[in-house]
Amino acid sequence: MEAATVLSNMEPATAVILSVGIVTFCVTAWSVYLSFGPPSKELADPFDDHDD
Repeated sequence: MEAATVLSNMEPATAVILSVGIVTFCVTAWSVYLSFGPPSKELADPFDDHDD
């Protein structure tokens, strides 16, 4: 079954809730990847840059 077919057979509220949940999960997973994965090596800590 295609995703469009599954969504078209659902109630509109269920499709919206499912879509928002998937988007929320994807954004959260991407944020965790950027924060703790390989790209995090390029992040700078602004508090370490300004030692007093």
